[in-house]
Amino acid sequence: MSNNDGLYTDPNEPVATRVNSIPLHDVDTRPAGKGSIGDLVSDATSQISTLVRSEIELAKAEITGEAKKAGLGGGLLGAAGVIALFSLFFFFVFLAELLTLWIARWAAWLIIFIVMLVVAAVLAVVGLKKLKTIKAPKKTVESVQEMKNLVPGKATKNLEQGRGLYS
Repeated sequence: MSNNDGLYTDPNEPVATRVNSIPLHDVDTRPAGKGSIGDLVSDATSQISTLVRSEIELAKAEITGEAKKAGLGGGLLGAAGVIALFSLFFFFVFLAELLTLWIARWAAWLIIFIVMLVVAAVLAVVGLKKLKTIKAPKKTVESVQEMKNLVPGKATKNLEQGRGLYS
């Protein structure tokens, strides 16, 4: 399989966060008094549909980059658990037995147990720090906030304040 077939995304290629604009058509092209209520409803439905589709595309573009960071952070947390539980087990048994040459067996095993917990905690903290670098999709949030101007009960109030759809 290759990327040329479109079967997978090459992880080394940056993801484009640009969304192609989806143009809205001008609703004021009819002569005054010639439009019907049906035309208005049709225009409103068309524009809302276009607006929702463009918001979804913007959200996809912004979230894609952050999803890779989330995958990396989650992978690190998973690796931390697997390594702490399985891979280091035999090494810690060896260390505990080595410590029994100088201290009591129970004390050696207790020390190794504490060391194992510290290693797991350090790996978990590193993974959590990677997850905390994920950012919210700012452009989408701003755009959705602007959509409040389209709510019928608030549209007149917002237009009076000069914050309408086309202002």
